[in-house]
Amino acid sequence: MWSFGIGRLRFLMREKLAVLSKNFSPDQRRAISIAAVAHALHDGYTDLIYIMLPLWQAEFGLTYAALGVLRGVFVGAMASLQIPAGLAAERIGAGVMLALGTALAGLGYCLAGLSAGFALLLAALFVGGVGASAQHPIASALVARAFAGPRSLKMLGTYNFSGDIGKMTVPAALSLLLLAMTWRPALAILGSIGLVLAVAIYLFTPRYAAAASCVQKEPVRAGTQRPYAFTLLLAIGIIDSATRMGFLLFLPFVLTAKGASVQTIGLAMTLVFAGGAAGKLACAFIGARIGAIATVWLTEGLTALGILLLLPLSLGAALLLLPAIGIVLNGTSSVLYGSVPDLVVPERRTRALSVFYTGTIGSGAIAPMLFGLAGDALGVRNALVLVSALVLFTLPIAALLRPALAPGLGSQPV
Repeated sequence: MWSFGIGRLRFLMREKLAVLSKNFSPDQRRAISIAAVAHALHDGYTDLIYIMLPLWQAEFGLTYAALGVLRGVFVGAMASLQIPAGLAAERIGAGVMLALGTALAGLGYCLAGLSAGFALLLAALFVGGVGASAQHPIASALVARAFAGPRSLKMLGTYNFSGDIGKMTVPAALSLLLLAMTWRPALAILGSIGLVLAVAIYLFTPRYAAAASCVQKEPVRAGTQRPYAFTLLLAIGIIDSATRMGFLLFLPFVLTAKGASVQTIGLAMTLVFAGGAAGKLACAFIGARIGAIATVWLTEGLTALGILLLLPLSLGAALLLLPAIGIVLNGTSSVLYGSVPDLVVPERRTRALSVFYTGTIGSGAIAPMLFGLAGDALGVRNALVLVSALVLFTLPIAALLRPALAPGLGSQPV
């Protein structure tokens, strides 16, 4: 049933893109295609680690702390090096840097397949994390350079959605490969895909000048005249990412208290992620129609309400609610990432997106530890109420941001 649902989502995305792409230039088609495919592969690489951790534990006799280090070194390298990757892209070009990052990410998994012990595996994952750091700021900036006005928000939402497709398909591909071979050649095959894709990225990524970075001439948005606007948007992104991780941390325990089995919890997480994938795509188009601030108020308000409604519901009713929570829980991110290009001048977009992704990914990494402490002190239910309350802090911040992202400023007909 769920494979049908994901297939339907992919069909709707292709259908929507087919309608929109009638007026796309060749460079615009290449930009969104390269960015979406790179995002899918890199996000898939990031989530492969979850499948590999039990296998590495059995192979090398690792403790849970050591497994945490493996995951941490990949995510830590990816999060901390995004700003340097963005700066490097400004000097050597987006296509070159994105291709180099993709090659390193693929090489990391090839080396992981050759690892004979913990130290070599750690080094391989560090290489993969270094490569993965390039994708988010550079690919999203590439889309922002290719599209202007409401189109930019819609295409960044499509780019954002493609990452969820990769999170589902790449780990699934690994699972299928593991039915036919051991994990070492399976990782080598998936890593080699990154090397091949890197060549395609280098050859086909459109080359835009650093300053005149948009295909269409863009009017200056009000946000470019308000230096505080980007900081406010980043604050919303940090809170949004933190609360999303807090909700996912406590959700299994809330469901367990309702009588859920391990299998039911797995189904519940699938429902949330499937809803989130749909939300990332849908909210980008909603944001282009009603404005970013109105969409943030809608999604964040419904997120807080959904979390509170989840607590008293029975298990069956909770499962029915989870896809809707997933839509608003993840949908905000498309609007936030898509609004960054409206707040900075074109030549600074890669740098701004690097800072934005570093802040949101870093927040998502730290938040579970802080919410975990809150859960120990307050209990799971009260900690989840705290999560819903924290979501609401985005609303006054969004109100302050409204003058910089008022609907219609700088918009162009689609």
